[in-house]
Amino acid sequence: MNILRTLSIIIFLLPALVNGKDSIIKRFNHTKIISIPDLSFLDEVYTGLDILEQMDFKLLKNKTIAILTNQTAINKNGMHLLDIIRDQKDIKISFLLAFEHGVWGIDDNRSKMISRDKIEPVHGAMVIDLFNTYLYPPRWVMDKIDLILVDFQETGSRYSTFLATMTKVFESASNHNVPVLILDRPNPIRGDVVDGPVPRTEFQSFESYHLLPIRHGLTIGEIALIINEMGWVNNSKRIDLSILPLSNWDRDMWFENTSLIWRNPLPYIRDPISLLVYGGMYLFKGTNMNIGFGTKTPYMLVGAPWLETSFLMKKLADFNLPGVIFKDVKYRPNGSVYHSIAPKYDGKSCSGIKIKVIDKNIYDPIRTAITMMILIQKLHPHQFKWADNDYIDKLYGTNDLRIISAQGKSSENLPAIWARDVYEFSEFRSKFLMY
Repeated sequence: MNILRTLSIIIFLLPALVNGKDSIIKRFNHTKIISIPDLSFLDEVYTGLDILEQMDFKLLKNKTIAILTNQTAINKNGMHLLDIIRDQKDIKISFLLAFEHGVWGIDDNRSKMISRDKIEPVHGAMVIDLFNTYLYPPRWVMDKIDLILVDFQETGSRYSTFLATMTKVFESASNHNVPVLILDRPNPIRGDVVDGPVPRTEFQSFESYHLLPIRHGLTIGEIALIINEMGWVNNSKRIDLSILPLSNWDRDMWFENTSLIWRNPLPYIRDPISLLVYGGMYLFKGTNMNIGFGTKTPYMLVGAPWLETSFLMKKLADFNLPGVIFKDVKYRPNGSVYHSIAPKYDGKSCSGIKIKVIDKNIYDPIRTAITMMILIQKLHPHQFKWADNDYIDKLYGTNDLRIISAQGKSSENLPAIWARDVYEFSEFRSKFLMY
């Protein structure tokens, strides 16, 4: 008998007192952490979806549900949540709530299966676009469901719009008294590293929606827990929130250590290393530089037709940035009809600097990116431009990066400025850590 199948028996027979390794269940005022058995003897990581599956989906039985999800909601065998539930006759999926890049993402051929009427063919569920069409799930959706199920892989960096969309779903759930169940997943770039500034309220945006540092070190369950306990939903609303935890995940694990199957969490993110690099290089979206869009290595290089790379390479060497080496390259971004936005300098010959991470344990994505950015601004004061409306401030979370750059100061000043943010956030988050 498959050992995973026996877990369903264990779940009903054991009084679960721990979640994974040495993690005692905490009690919170507004959120329920669902008890699961100690599975540390199996020595593998199990996501909330894996646990739900072994519980025979009892938390969803006889319910009409909406699911906030995307292509990353897969179990240990690579099966998607929607495929797993397909044969469950007493669970009705009426609506799929879609993030910015859709239920299946732009890189998955299953995205083409959605009809013009926005009906998903497997379950006949209506797809509700919560980025381009709706901001919140509409009333006629909320009135027809008993539960909202949430399952997606968070990126580990606060830039994605997924957190803002999830929070808007929470707001609707509060308004209509609909419970929410989160299936937790690991932080793919470790849960023991916190880095970067916490956004100031005047710079919050859909890409810096909550007061999290750029690299927050939290799982999606822990983020949801903080949002609910702290009343970070509009007007301090709370929801009937339950979280089904991970098992056997340690905070010092990279995604590669989990034995889980990888799915690209965002367009242009190809593997765990590019996801780590993305945590710093995404800041270049606030400039007029190309960051590898239109190439096979998005986020792994930065360039422009006017960039002088030889002197930049020498200056970068002076910083002795840990865990990374650089190579100057020539490339020509080529946009694809598959992607709706043409890359910067589409079809033009660019000079660039390519990043190669040689030790991810000491590589600092934010420090690396801001060092490159400020050096480029110094070397090319006339060609280098910030994006309109000081977009960089919204990505970074404060205007410190732009001000330090304008003053001609070294990028080394910035980590000292955000060090207090990191310390205070680390203290704050400690009472919400589930693992």
